[in-house]
Amino acid sequence: MPDNNISTRALSEAQLTQFVHDGFVRIDRAFPRDLAEAGRLILWRDTGCDPSDSSTWTEPVIRLGDYSQLPFAAAANTPVLHRAFDELVGIGRWLPRGSLGTFPVRFPSPENPNDAGWHIDVSFGHENPDFMSWRANIVSKGRALLMLFLFSDVGTDDAPTRIRAGSHLDIARQLAPHGNAGLSLGELAADGFAGSAHLPELLALGEAGTVYLCHPFLVHAAQPHRGTAPRFMAQPPLLPRGDLLLHRDDKAYSPVEQAIRLALAD
Repeated sequence: MPDNNISTRALSEAQLTQFVHDGFVRIDRAFPRDLAEAGRLILWRDTGCDPSDSSTWTEPVIRLGDYSQLPFAAAANTPVLHRAFDELVGIGRWLPRGSLGTFPVRFPSPENPNDAGWHIDVSFGHENPDFMSWRANIVSKGRALLMLFLFSDVGTDDAPTRIRAGSHLDIARQLAPHGNAGLSLGELAADGFAGSAHLPELLALGEAGTVYLCHPFLVHAAQPHRGTAPRFMAQPPLLPRGDLLLHRDDKAYSPVEQAIRLALAD
Protein backbone atom coordinates (compact mmCIF):
# COMPACT_ATOMS: atom_id res chain seq x y z
CA MET A 1 0.00 0.00 0.00
CA PRO A 2 1.07 3.63 -0.40
CA ASP A 3 3.85 5.03 1.73
CA ASN A 4 2.30 7.42 4.26
CA ASN A 5 5.45 9.57 4.33
CA ILE A 6 4.33 12.51 2.19
CA SER A 7 7.92 13.53 1.38
CA THR A 8 8.54 10.26 -0.45
CA ARG A 9 5.19 10.01 -2.21
CA ALA A 10 4.88 10.23 -6.00
CA LEU A 11 1.19 11.14 -5.93
CA SER A 12 -0.78 13.48 -3.70
CA GLU A 13 -4.02 12.50 -2.01
CA ALA A 14 -5.85 14.63 -4.59
CA GLN A 15 -4.20 12.69 -7.42
CA LEU A 16 -5.10 9.36 -5.84
CA THR A 17 -8.70 10.52 -5.49
CA GLN A 18 -8.68 11.68 -9.10
CA PHE A 19 -7.45 8.26 -10.19
CA VAL A 20 -10.25 6.49 -8.35
CA HIS A 21 -12.98 8.74 -9.78
CA ASP A 22 -11.62 9.72 -13.23
CA GLY A 23 -9.53 6.63 -13.98
CA PHE A 24 -6.17 8.22 -14.67
CA VAL A 25 -3.43 10.45 -13.34
CA ARG A 26 -0.78 12.43 -15.24
CA ILE A 27 2.84 12.52 -14.05
CA ASP A 28 4.98 15.27 -15.58
CA ARG A 29 8.72 14.59 -15.94
CA ALA A 30 8.15 10.94 -15.08
CA PHE A 31 11.31 10.14 -17.03
CA PRO A 32 14.08 12.41 -18.33
CA ARG A 33 13.68 14.17 -21.65
CA ASP A 34 17.07 12.94 -22.82
CA LEU A 35 15.80 9.35 -22.59
CA ALA A 36 12.90 10.32 -24.84
CA GLU A 37 15.29 11.87 -27.33
CA ALA A 38 17.55 8.80 -27.31
CA GLY A 39 14.53 6.54 -27.74
CA ARG A 40 13.23 8.55 -30.70
CA LEU A 41 16.53 8.09 -32.54
CA ILE A 42 16.05 4.31 -32.33
CA LEU A 43 12.39 4.52 -33.30
CA TRP A 44 13.04 6.83 -36.26
CA ARG A 45 15.58 4.34 -37.59
CA ASP A 46 13.06 1.52 -37.39
CA THR A 47 10.27 3.45 -39.11
CA GLY A 48 12.37 3.57 -42.28
CA CYS A 49 11.39 7.23 -42.60
CA ASP A 50 13.62 10.30 -42.81
CA PRO A 51 13.03 12.73 -39.90
CA SER A 52 13.98 15.67 -42.13
CA ASP A 53 11.93 14.66 -45.20
CA SER A 54 8.16 14.56 -44.65
CA SER A 55 7.68 13.09 -48.13
CA THR A 56 8.86 9.80 -46.62
CA TRP A 57 6.05 9.87 -44.07
CA THR A 58 3.61 7.98 -46.24
CA GLU A 59 1.52 6.14 -43.62
CA PRO A 60 -0.73 7.66 -40.94
CA VAL A 61 0.59 5.18 -38.38
CA ILE A 62 3.51 2.74 -38.18
CA ARG A 63 3.47 0.18 -35.38
CA LEU A 64 6.84 -0.80 -33.99
CA GLY A 65 7.46 -3.87 -31.83
CA ASP A 66 8.63 -4.31 -28.27
CA TYR A 67 11.61 -2.13 -27.25
CA SER A 68 13.93 -3.01 -24.38
CA GLN A 69 17.04 -0.95 -25.19
CA LEU A 70 18.45 1.23 -22.42
CA PRO A 71 16.39 4.39 -23.05
CA PHE A 72 13.15 2.42 -22.89
CA ALA A 73 14.00 0.20 -19.93
CA ALA A 74 15.29 3.20 -18.00
CA ALA A 75 12.18 5.26 -18.79
CA ALA A 76 9.96 2.49 -17.44
CA ASN A 77 11.85 2.21 -14.15
CA THR A 78 12.37 5.68 -12.73
CA PRO A 79 12.00 6.09 -8.96
CA VAL A 80 8.92 8.29 -9.30
CA LEU A 81 7.16 5.71 -11.45
CA HIS A 82 8.03 2.86 -9.10
CA ARG A 83 6.60 4.87 -6.19
CA ALA A 84 3.49 5.64 -8.23
CA PHE A 85 3.02 1.95 -9.06
CA ASP A 86 3.24 1.15 -5.35
CA GLU A 87 0.69 3.84 -4.54
CA LEU A 88 -1.82 2.86 -7.25
CA VAL A 89 -1.43 -0.93 -7.35
CA GLY A 90 0.16 -1.77 -4.01
CA ILE A 91 3.66 -2.61 -2.80
CA GLY A 92 4.66 -6.04 -4.08
CA ARG A 93 1.59 -6.32 -6.31
CA TRP A 94 3.17 -5.44 -9.68
CA LEU A 95 6.01 -6.64 -11.90
CA PRO A 96 8.80 -4.32 -13.10
CA ARG A 97 8.95 -3.77 -16.84
CA GLY A 98 12.09 -4.42 -18.88
CA SER A 99 10.63 -2.89 -22.05
CA LEU A 100 7.93 -0.55 -23.26
CA GLY A 101 5.90 -2.69 -25.62
CA THR A 102 4.48 -1.44 -28.91
CA PHE A 103 4.93 2.09 -30.22
CA PRO A 104 2.18 3.28 -32.58
CA VAL A 105 4.08 6.13 -34.27
CA ARG A 106 1.52 8.56 -35.71
CA PHE A 107 2.38 10.81 -38.63
CA PRO A 108 0.62 13.95 -39.87
CA SER A 109 -1.76 12.69 -42.53
CA PRO A 110 -5.16 13.44 -44.09
CA GLU A 111 -5.82 9.69 -44.16
CA ASN A 112 -7.94 7.89 -41.59
CA PRO A 113 -5.64 5.66 -39.49
CA ASN A 114 -8.47 3.08 -39.19
CA ASP A 115 -7.65 2.38 -35.55
CA ALA A 116 -9.32 5.30 -33.80
CA GLY A 117 -12.33 3.57 -32.25
CA TRP A 118 -13.19 3.70 -28.55
CA HIS A 119 -11.99 0.66 -26.62
CA ILE A 120 -10.37 -0.69 -23.49
CA ASP A 121 -7.12 -2.64 -23.58
CA VAL A 122 -8.20 -6.22 -22.90
CA SER A 123 -5.64 -8.36 -21.14
CA PHE A 124 -6.02 -12.13 -21.54
CA GLY A 125 -7.08 -14.73 -24.09
CA HIS A 126 -4.33 -13.54 -26.41
CA GLU A 127 -3.78 -17.08 -27.71
CA ASN A 128 -6.80 -16.50 -29.94
CA PRO A 129 -5.62 -14.88 -33.21
CA ASP A 130 -8.81 -12.80 -33.39
CA PHE A 131 -8.08 -9.77 -31.19
CA MET A 132 -11.80 -9.04 -30.85
CA SER A 133 -11.96 -12.30 -28.85
CA TRP A 134 -9.37 -11.12 -26.32
CA ARG A 135 -10.88 -10.58 -22.89
CA ALA A 136 -11.04 -8.58 -19.67
CA ASN A 137 -12.63 -9.53 -16.36
CA ILE A 138 -13.64 -7.84 -13.14
CA VAL A 139 -10.35 -8.69 -11.39
CA SER A 140 -8.37 -7.40 -14.39
CA LYS A 141 -6.52 -10.62 -15.11
CA GLY A 142 -3.16 -9.81 -16.71
CA ARG A 143 -3.20 -6.02 -16.29
CA ALA A 144 -2.69 -3.73 -13.31
CA LEU A 145 -2.54 -0.44 -15.25
CA LEU A 146 -2.71 0.96 -18.75
CA MET A 147 0.23 3.35 -19.24
CA LEU A 148 0.88 6.05 -21.84
CA PHE A 149 4.55 7.07 -22.16
CA LEU A 150 5.03 10.24 -24.22
CA PHE A 151 8.33 10.13 -26.11
CA SER A 152 7.58 13.35 -28.01
CA ASP A 153 5.79 16.57 -27.13
CA VAL A 154 2.06 16.07 -27.67
CA GLY A 155 -0.23 19.03 -28.28
CA THR A 156 -3.88 19.13 -29.27
CA ASP A 157 -3.13 18.58 -32.99
CA ASP A 158 -0.57 15.79 -32.44
CA ALA A 159 -2.98 12.83 -32.20
CA PRO A 160 -3.24 12.81 -28.39
CA THR A 161 -5.03 9.80 -26.96
CA ARG A 162 -8.66 10.62 -26.13
CA ILE A 163 -9.83 9.60 -22.65
CA ARG A 164 -13.37 9.30 -21.31
CA ALA A 165 -12.98 10.35 -17.69
CA GLY A 166 -14.82 8.04 -15.33
CA SER A 167 -15.51 5.37 -17.97
CA HIS A 168 -13.65 2.73 -15.96
CA LEU A 169 -16.56 2.71 -13.51
CA ASP A 170 -19.04 1.86 -16.29
CA ILE A 171 -16.81 -0.94 -17.56
CA ALA A 172 -16.46 -2.40 -14.06
CA ARG A 173 -20.25 -2.55 -13.75
CA GLN A 174 -20.46 -4.17 -17.19
CA LEU A 175 -17.86 -6.81 -16.34
CA ALA A 176 -19.06 -7.68 -12.83
CA PRO A 177 -21.89 -10.11 -13.73
CA HIS A 178 -19.52 -12.20 -15.87
CA GLY A 179 -17.06 -13.23 -13.16
CA ASN A 180 -13.68 -14.68 -14.04
CA ALA A 181 -14.69 -15.40 -17.64
CA GLY A 182 -15.27 -11.70 -18.27
CA LEU A 183 -16.18 -10.34 -21.68
CA SER A 184 -14.41 -10.22 -25.01
CA LEU A 185 -13.50 -6.97 -26.69
CA GLY A 186 -16.19 -7.74 -29.27
CA GLU A 187 -18.80 -8.06 -26.54
CA LEU A 188 -17.64 -4.92 -24.76
CA ALA A 189 -17.66 -2.99 -28.04
CA ALA A 190 -21.04 -4.25 -29.26
CA ASP A 191 -22.64 -0.86 -28.68
CA GLY A 192 -19.56 1.15 -29.66
CA PHE A 193 -18.98 1.97 -25.98
CA ALA A 194 -22.08 4.15 -26.11
CA GLY A 195 -22.54 3.76 -22.38
CA SER A 196 -19.65 6.16 -21.74
CA ALA A 197 -20.38 8.62 -24.57
CA HIS A 198 -21.87 11.15 -22.14
CA LEU A 199 -18.69 11.43 -20.07
CA PRO A 200 -16.13 14.25 -20.35
CA GLU A 201 -13.54 13.66 -23.08
CA LEU A 202 -9.98 14.65 -22.17
CA LEU A 203 -6.73 14.54 -24.13
CA ALA A 204 -3.43 12.94 -23.08
CA LEU A 205 -1.29 16.03 -23.66
CA GLY A 206 2.18 16.74 -22.37
CA GLU A 207 5.86 17.16 -22.99
CA ALA A 208 8.19 14.27 -23.76
CA GLY A 209 8.75 12.46 -20.46
CA THR A 210 5.12 12.68 -19.37
CA VAL A 211 3.39 9.46 -18.34
CA TYR A 212 -0.33 8.83 -17.89
CA LEU A 213 -1.15 6.00 -15.49
CA CYS A 214 -4.65 4.74 -16.23
CA HIS A 215 -7.08 2.30 -14.69
CA PRO A 216 -7.11 -0.90 -16.79
CA PHE A 217 -10.82 -0.41 -17.56
CA LEU A 218 -10.48 3.16 -18.90
CA VAL A 219 -12.19 3.74 -22.26
CA HIS A 220 -9.89 5.58 -24.66
CA ALA A 221 -9.23 6.07 -28.36
CA ALA A 222 -6.63 7.17 -30.87
CA GLN A 223 -7.29 9.92 -33.40
CA PRO A 224 -5.84 11.25 -36.68
CA HIS A 225 -2.72 13.42 -36.54
CA ARG A 226 -3.34 17.02 -37.71
CA GLY A 227 -0.06 18.53 -36.51
CA THR A 228 3.36 18.81 -38.11
CA ALA A 229 5.71 16.49 -36.19
CA PRO A 230 5.19 12.72 -35.67
CA ARG A 231 3.96 11.55 -32.30
CA PHE A 232 5.93 8.87 -30.45
CA MET A 233 4.15 7.13 -27.59
CA ALA A 234 4.34 3.72 -25.89
CA GLN A 235 1.27 2.13 -24.36
CA PRO A 236 2.43 -0.82 -22.27
CA PRO A 237 0.53 -2.53 -19.48
CA LEU A 238 1.83 -2.72 -15.96
CA LEU A 239 1.61 -6.42 -15.21
CA PRO A 240 0.21 -7.59 -11.85
CA ARG A 241 1.70 -10.25 -9.60
CA GLY A 242 -1.82 -11.64 -9.25
CA ASP A 243 -5.43 -10.74 -9.88
CA LEU A 244 -6.97 -7.81 -8.08
CA LEU A 245 -8.73 -8.67 -4.82
CA LEU A 246 -12.06 -6.97 -4.28
CA HIS A 247 -12.58 -8.53 -0.83
CA ARG A 248 -9.45 -8.25 1.30
CA ASP A 249 -9.29 -9.36 4.92
CA ASP A 250 -6.88 -6.53 5.70
CA LYS A 251 -9.04 -3.94 3.84
CA ALA A 252 -5.81 -2.62 2.27
CA TYR A 253 -7.39 -1.90 -1.08
CA SER A 254 -5.28 -0.23 -3.73
CA PRO A 255 -6.77 2.71 -5.67
CA VAL A 256 -7.23 0.37 -8.66
CA GLU A 257 -9.33 -1.91 -6.46
CA GLN A 258 -11.05 1.01 -4.73
CA ALA A 259 -12.32 2.27 -8.08
CA ILE A 260 -13.91 -1.07 -8.91
CA ARG A 261 -15.47 -1.35 -5.47
CA LEU A 262 -16.82 2.19 -5.85
CA ALA A 263 -18.41 1.26 -9.19
CA LEU A 264 -20.03 -1.85 -7.76
CA ALA A 265 -21.35 0.00 -4.73
CA ASP A 266 -23.33 2.48 -6.84
